Amino acid sequence: MVWARADRAARMRVDYAASESFRSILGSHAVDALPGSDFTAKALLDNLPPGQDIFYRVRFDDIAHPHLAGDTQIGHFKTAPDTKRSISFVWSGDTVGQGWGIDPARGGLRSYRTMLNNRPDFFIHSGDHIYADCPVPAQLELPGGGIWRNIVTEEKSVVAHSLAEFRGNYKYNLLDEHFRAFHAQVPMLAQWDDHEVTNDWSPIGSIDDTGYDEHGVSRLVSRARQAFHEFIPMRARPEQDGRVYRKTSYGPLLDVFLLDMRSFRDSNWNKGDDKAPAYILGPMQLAWLKRELAASNATWKVIAADLPIGLISLDAIALGDGPPARREHEIADLLSFIKHAGIANTVWLTADMHYTAAHRYDPNRAVFQDFEPFWEFVSGPLHAGSWAPGQLDNTFGPAVQFEKGCSAAQGDNLAPCFGLQFFGHVGIDGASEVMTVTLKDVDDNALWSVDIIPKPDDRRRRLSSQHF
Repeated sequence: MVWARADRAARMRVDYAASESFRSILGSHAVDALPGSDFTAKALLDNLPPGQDIFYRVRFDDIAHPHLAGDTQIGHFKTAPDTKRSISFVWSGDTVGQGWGIDPARGGLRSYRTMLNNRPDFFIHSGDHIYADCPVPAQLELPGGGIWRNIVTEEKSVVAHSLAEFRGNYKYNLLDEHFRAFHAQVPMLAQWDDHEVTNDWSPIGSIDDTGYDEHGVSRLVSRARQAFHEFIPMRARPEQDGRVYRKTSYGPLLDVFLLDMRSFRDSNWNKGDDKAPAYILGPMQLAWLKRELAASNATWKVIAADLPIGLISLDAIALGDGPPARREHEIADLLSFIKHAGIANTVWLTADMHYTAAHRYDPNRAVFQDFEPFWEFVSGPLHAGSWAPGQLDNTFGPAVQFEKGCSAAQGDNLAPCFGLQFFGHVGIDGASEVMTVTLKDVDDNALWSVDIIPKPDDRRRRLSSQHF
């Protein structure tokens, strides 16, 4: 999906080829960018050859004056392979949060430049693409002296309520040269979390002065959802009402399951003293995830979650030590299903917590024990305030293998210029199928790494024994 935006009503023209010279064009598309979508446009390039470098060029022709054309922009990506070749990707989340915007004197959104230098095949954004509820002021004071000076725009100077203000949050990020360069070269698999709407939102709890429509839907969420789908290069699925959760296959070694832990939750808060049923995935999404995991033939099944499992937070899953309660029942059900269905090699990735960590979940440490051990990796923010590491509970037996964030002395919301901005890098070797996960910082320092050896898939073994 190729995305671009014009500054007026225009026709987007996309050519794509297998070589940078564009001597042999694989195909062309024309899509109108109109005021109803804030002059954004998307072109779906399909039937592409597998495992191939694809180069694309985009230009806009003014609809009112066809002889006027914008500059041509060039981009590149690599299609998913159909053989077992080595692949790599990066993940993180949390962009332009807590008022820390684009300060050109401090390098702008530097994490995007660093991730691009890793030359990944694709990028998973784990949510909080924007902070609609966090205005960017002209300047902020830094601890120990010094001033952070932001680029400012009218739409990013207030908490977003209108559709124009939500759109303005996405346009603000596009002012950064590293952000633009990264997205022109690296395909993105996008999730969303809370700050695309407002802090800690839920479908039934996100009311402000915009109120609700007659059918009971928050107008705030509707406007945020519209802006998200206008500015994020996702396939439009009108029949699914803007569904965000989905599976993306990337060759025989990898399937990525992108979750939505916002749209189907029961409420904002997950309180232990509340005995009512609670959801964070919802029955439909949970059933979909089980079905797709069971059907996956990929060696690795990466579950991209917009929130961690075992880090205690009233807004998330974990409630504290003890047996599963409230939203933890959904996770217990899923983990038990994965074990008994014989689904091997699941790895969980997330961001949200504004620090980086590696967690190993083991039933031998857990109160709930009906699951197989697995890894969860946390990495972020890309460009936001940094936090101290959080507290884990023992429900599913997580243990910290590595963590890095703010110290107690530094406090939370440390500015990006202090270097505690993080992303994760995943490499899967085509020959051995070993997955290497490396936690990195904004300066591309490898902070911690682990090689995970794939286990045989019990389902394949059972099928093989039946066959022979």
